[in-house]
Amino acid sequence: MTKDRQKSEVIGIDSSYRTKKLVLLALITAMAYVVVFVFRMPIIPSVSFLSLELKSAIILIGSFIFGPMSGFIMALVTSLLEMITISSTGVVGCIMNILATSCFVCPAAFVYKKRKTTLSAATGLVIGTILMTIVMVLWNYIITPIYMGIPREAIVELLLPAFIPFNLLKGAINSAVVMLIYKFVLSVLQKMNLIPTEQDSEKKGISSIIGVIILSLLILLTCVLIILAFNGVF
Repeated sequence: MTKDRQKSEVIGIDSSYRTKKLVLLALITAMAYVVVFVFRMPIIPSVSFLSLELKSAIILIGSFIFGPMSGFIMALVTSLLEMITISSTGVVGCIMNILATSCFVCPAAFVYKKRKTTLSAATGLVIGTILMTIVMVLWNYIITPIYMGIPREAIVELLLPAFIPFNLLKGAINSAVVMLIYKFVLSVLQKMNLIPTEQDSEKKGISSIIGVIILSLLILLTCVLIILAFNGVF
């Protein structure tokens, strides 16, 4: 009788966690979509059809909590919602959107899942940014001339001065935002008993937290200055 009761309690806990997970994934996906809806900004004039948005940061926070597969699902759903509502690039744009977000989010979440420390998170973010840049350069080289009806040579001329900087800036800005707010979001969700407390076992002192904040702000400041330079502000 006791074993049956314990088994029922375990099943109940698992069911409750799955329900909370689905609700949180839906909420994070909705937040990522809203972020795209309210904030999209071209940052490099020569590729004004590419816009900076912060949905990858929102999705990555969910991916750090629930894993890379959840990150891919959120990226897929968000991109599909964009395609049928606010995007004008159709199926091609949706596919590239899924690729860009997944290539950034999934590697970072995979690395962080192996060892949940700040160093692992930073390593994953760097890997994700580099992978996203490589993949999007290749896809823009292959697909954009066909999709936009322009010579491939014109795309080649924009790779180094435009496409590569855009993706690196996008990855760096989203990474800095994640590093700034992830611990706070994680702490809030744990206090609300929405995720297990063992999600992040790293113990950090105040000096480490301040160091992460300062580094993230410096990355953001550097990216802003680079964007201003690209736009001829100085």
